[in-house]
Parts: sequence; C-alpha cells; structure tokens
Amino acid sequence: MLTVNNLTKDYGSKRVLKDVSFQIKKGEVVGLVGENGAGKSTVLNTLATLLPLEKGTITYQDLNYVTDKQKLRKKIGYIPQEIAIWEEFSVEENMVFFEKLSWEKKSKKQLRQICLDMKLTEWKEKAKVLSGGMKRKLNIAISLIHDPEILLLDEPTVGIDLRSRKEIGSYLYNLAKEKDKMIIYTSHDMEEILSFCDYIYCIGEDPFYKELLEEKGKHVNVL
Repeated sequence: MLTVNNLTKDYGSKRVLKDVSFQIKKGEVVGLVGENGAGKSTVLNTLATLLPLEKGTITYQDLNYVTDKQKLRKKIGYIPQEIAIWEEFSVEENMVFFEKLSWEKKSKKQLRQICLDMKLTEWKEKAKVLSGGMKRKLNIAISLIHDPEILLLDEPTVGIDLRSRKEIGSYLYNLAKEKDKMIIYTSHDMEEILSFCDYIYCIGEDPFYKELLEEKGKHVNVL
C-alpha cells in the first residue's frame, strides 16, 4: 500500500498543497483532477522522489520516502507530460538505449513485446516520424522496462487522437488489474477519468471538477 499523510508543499510564500492524505492499494488506478496550478504535478513529482518531502509522510509498504529513496526509485515509473525520447533513434534503439540504463535487464524480444502490448507495432521506424499517439506509447513503454510497481503519469494522453487515448487508457487499466500495479495519473479528459479510474481525487478548492464528475455519477474525494 502507498500511504500519503498530510503532504504539504510551499513554493516560497505560496502554499501549493496543504495536508493532502490518501492511500492506494495494488491493482488500483487513481486519477488526479483539478485546475492548472492546483498541485497535481507537485503530488506526482513528490511521489516520484523528484521533489523533496518537506512536510508530511509518505510510505510504500515498509519503505519511507525520506530514508529509503534509492530503493523506492527502483519501484517507480514516472512519465512527465513532456515526451522524453530520442527523436533520431528508432523505436528499437530507444528501447535498447533505455534498457541499458535500467535496473532490470530485458532482451530485445521482451522489449518489443512491451511495445506490442501497447499496440505500438513500429520497431525500426525513427521516433521522429511517429504520430503523437505513438510517441506517447513509446514514452510509456520506456518507463515500463524496469517493471515498476508504481506508475506515475502526468497528462499521458494530452494532445493525441481519440483512438490512441482509449488504447493507452485501456492498457493502463488492464496493466493495473492483471499485474497488480498502482497507477496514478493526471488528466483533463473527464471521459478518460470516468472510464478507467477506480478512484478520483480532486486537488484544490475549485469545485468545478468535483461537481462535473459527480453529475455523471462518479464519487470524487477532495484532497
């Protein structure tokens, strides 16, 4: 279980997060919603150990986010909103390159299967010729090379076509259920949130997202 207690974050004199608390179990998909600047990315960056934990506590199983940071990083996959791939490399070359940096080694056959599972059939094509949706899939595939237990995604389907959005959402949902992954992601796509999330947390005081989702019959927890 991943447990967040009273997470608070300030940027200078501005308080971005105040006493945020929630729990996530294996096999669950959680969506974070809220207006721009509400702190969604700050939550993800803190969970990814990219931002220091200054106030509050976070634990995953028996690991503490202050004292066990290196061990935690081996269990986390993080996909930022900005696509982070080598444009001049082929899909194969991207996967092989990042596999060499991974804690867990994979054969080319295993690397290609990760892509195929995501319906990313291109392999020899350079990344720069891929569609936006295919680039997003490659970005996610790279994050899965070391088989993380926790997957954190910041707007993983922004700016791509409907088909790719649905394929990515369905893949992530099945990944959580079939392989007991914890998945947390942010999105402004309410249809996506409604379709694939077990729980929805609204960050910030603006009631818009909470009211919108509850109109559609989905319970939303306010953090």
